[in-house]
Amino acid sequence: MSVISTPYTFNEEDLYVDLQSILGRRLFLKCEGFNFAGSIKLKPATEMVEAAEQLGVLTPSSVLLESSSGNMGVALGMIAASKGYRFLCVTDSRCNLSTRLVMEALGAQVHVVTEPSAHGGFLRARLDYVRALSALDDRYVWLSQYTNPGNWRAHYRRTAPAIARSFPGLDVLFVGAGTTGTLMGCARYFRQWHRPVRIVAVDSVGSVTFGGTSGRRMLPGLGMSVSPPLLDESFVDEAVHVEEADTIRACHHLARRGFLFGGSTGTVVSGAERWLAAHDSAGLTAVAIAPDLGERYLETVYQANWVQGLYGEDVLRSGGPAVVGSGAARSAPPVPTPLRDADDGWDPDTGGGRVNPP
Repeated sequence: MSVISTPYTFNEEDLYVDLQSILGRRLFLKCEGFNFAGSIKLKPATEMVEAAEQLGVLTPSSVLLESSSGNMGVALGMIAASKGYRFLCVTDSRCNLSTRLVMEALGAQVHVVTEPSAHGGFLRARLDYVRALSALDDRYVWLSQYTNPGNWRAHYRRTAPAIARSFPGLDVLFVGAGTTGTLMGCARYFRQWHRPVRIVAVDSVGSVTFGGTSGRRMLPGLGMSVSPPLLDESFVDEAVHVEEADTIRACHHLARRGFLFGGSTGTVVSGAERWLAAHDSAGLTAVAIAPDLGERYLETVYQANWVQGLYGEDVLRSGGPAVVGSGAARSAPPVPTPLRDADDGWDPDTGGGRVNPP
């Protein structure tokens, strides 16, 4: 029996789905959505908040501030509610409605950026807003998930060791690339492991993370419109790019077998399936990381009209669930402070700084 008093202390770390019967290929899917935040972002959110507390930059009068396309915002909203902090999430119009409503239910303020930057898309526009807000009021503490080493350290310390314990014969690991925190934490850990593990990053077509051409991306989560500061490509063996239409097909394929996963998971599964089909994967032990579950994608990935309107009539062979009701997120009034430069050298104002080993 598990008994907890704070929501961020619970996370199911050892649940895997054997996709052999669904994909026809041997692939184990590590399910990271079984916690009160609903995604893998709980771990880096907890790591970053606790580090800021230890540095003394978080006080009872502080306002947590972060740019997020969704899952990190929910995780920080949950932690802020539990610890008594105010929280402002800066997101954009691609954020799922249900995700915004969850953040607001947790007491967070949500500001939605509606226009992309000419150079850097919605992410650049969000970061510009955060920087401007931070300059107005020193109560704001910007954790900066894009540059904060606590992002990747959480996975170095927790996610990767959990996989290693369950799969001591691991050959290949598929990790989605967003901020690249999960990717870098796992890649750094397995680089030092007792046997070689091939690290395959899975990215979205339209993302510039691995030098691709910037393009339209409608699904939040994976992919970046600016180069992620945390990324060190020397730890990555190769990258696979997945079209969003293939992400949606993968999600629906899994849902038809009873597994409702989120868009990021659909991308990772689609990329892993394609990689395994192109390689001699017989006998390989392969694991893919599923960052989230699917309930927050009901009005997008699992809504037939939304899917067919963006990706064409042939994406889905059958209709999806009914439309979830509409709503709007509240804009946040000016109130916000970036973290002071910590001893490890990261700087949320510039997005730069070195990344120290754990």
